[in-house]
Amino acid sequence: MTAADPIRRCILLGDRAPRHALVRLALSPDGDILPDVRAKAPGRGAWIGVTRTELETAIAKGKLKGALARAFKTGPIIVPDDLPAKIEAALERAALDRLGLESRSGGLFSGSDKIETAARAGKLHLLLHASDAGTDGNRKLDQAWRVGNDEEGSDRRGLVLPVPRTILAVALGRQNVVHIGLTDPDAAKRVGEALHRWLHFIGPDPSPVPCETASQGASPSESGNGNDADDQVNDPADENYEESE
Repeated sequence: MTAADPIRRCILLGDRAPRHALVRLALSPDGDILPDVRAKAPGRGAWIGVTRTELETAIAKGKLKGALARAFKTGPIIVPDDLPAKIEAALERAALDRLGLESRSGGLFSGSDKIETAARAGKLHLLLHASDAGTDGNRKLDQAWRVGNDEEGSDRRGLVLPVPRTILAVALGRQNVVHIGLTDPDAAKRVGEALHRWLHFIGPDPSPVPCETASQGASPSESGNGNDADDQVNDPADENYEESE
């Protein structure tokens, strides 16, 4: 574990993972459990690394409430019925915010011709397609990416996002964003992490209707430095201890 990438434990599965791969849950003063995907809410937190379907099952069986009670060690806890939907919406906003931030910093570009040129030159580190992008266009850029990486015949391909071009256009502040390319490896890593957490949560069958209030841009601060009481990884033998930050 490093200070830049602390490890946390999922309170439902018990698995340990880097903080950026998990979702933090915070406790409001009224006892409501709320998603804190940017890990910025003060106080103690609990972390989950499950899919939406797994979370809904844990809520229905009372497992989440029990795990939260052990993690927070406080009074009554209220798990809202729409918690899974709130988490999905928050993760989508965070991912779109990250795309918008990288776009304004110059680490991201769109346009098939520019992407194809970078891909064939071996400079492309991440390739993304809108959900309504044409199959032929996707295949053309995917093939260019494989050629540029000397991986012809492999299954390397761009990631199809579960949002259409209109949502991506608003997030990036551009028009008609069908494909996205990133040539900066650090930017690609940051975007990849945000997308992985979102896509892992929604699973293979995401909600059919995407959020129509796409991000207008990144929040003032993208990296949280939470103020939880249990900031450090403790003895794994203590099964009731839940890491937070």
